[in-house]
Amino acid sequence: MQKPGIQLLFMLPAFFIFTLFIMIPMAGSFYFSLTDWDGLNPSFHFIGIKNYEKLIHDSEVWIALKNTVVFALLVTILQNILSLLLAILVDGSSWIMRFLRVFYLVPALLSALAIGFIWSYLYNPVFGIINAGLESIGLGQWAQDWMGDPKWSMYSVVFTNIWQWTGLSIVIYLAGLQAISADLYEAGDIDGVSRWQKFTKITFPLIAPAFTVNILISIIGSMKVFDLIFVMTKGGPGTATESLSILLYKKAFNFNEMGYGTSIAIVMFVIILLISVFQLRILRRREIEA
Repeated sequence: MQKPGIQLLFMLPAFFIFTLFIMIPMAGSFYFSLTDWDGLNPSFHFIGIKNYEKLIHDSEVWIALKNTVVFALLVTILQNILSLLLAILVDGSSWIMRFLRVFYLVPALLSALAIGFIWSYLYNPVFGIINAGLESIGLGQWAQDWMGDPKWSMYSVVFTNIWQWTGLSIVIYLAGLQAISADLYEAGDIDGVSRWQKFTKITFPLIAPAFTVNILISIIGSMKVFDLIFVMTKGGPGTATESLSILLYKKAFNFNEMGYGTSIAIVMFVIILLISVFQLRILRRREIEA
């Protein structure tokens, strides 16, 4: 049995790295959020909570927050429904099922920048394949300016994000599905249980931890989404797809309001932290009940 001092010695490198690259930058960010630093001038002034007071009364922040919440809700709900259905469909041992699992996972392995550029071309109203495909099957009236129209731009980015990350969610659901004993389904067959009852009474309760993990990953990823929106719309048209992370970038680097931009980052951190703690408490409660 190792002595406590030896265990502490093994923990020191990880603690040092965590402190150096996580805790110190976080403390520095919080300090700069209390200043008027422009990101360029080495001299700046401590202004207390004025950035946070400005943030509360800034209509642009509230629009970005609304867009971020809408984006996160749409992605979380639609992605988890789709990935759960696909996970159930490919939960088999045949070669076709194994091929489909790899096929669905491929987008998650690609760079968000590459995916953003690819889908920007697909959505292009002039030479994009989506509008061309609609016209070729006689549905030209459905053709849209998918990223230039405020009514469709958010849905276009949401669909692209779902396309990218559904495969990862499928893998997590598959892990939960394959951990369920076949004996439970056989017992259900003997009792004359329908497929829907098997899903509601056996499958869904037993994959609840996977469901919670997927929701947590989806919400956190959606709340801090930046690269996909930046490549596809840069927050436009207007502010139709402007998320908190895009607004943070604009304030800090386009308008040289680094202190104010950092205050937005701190607010994002607090929101994501609260969501994470809430979700983890639900997961632990389920583990205790199980």
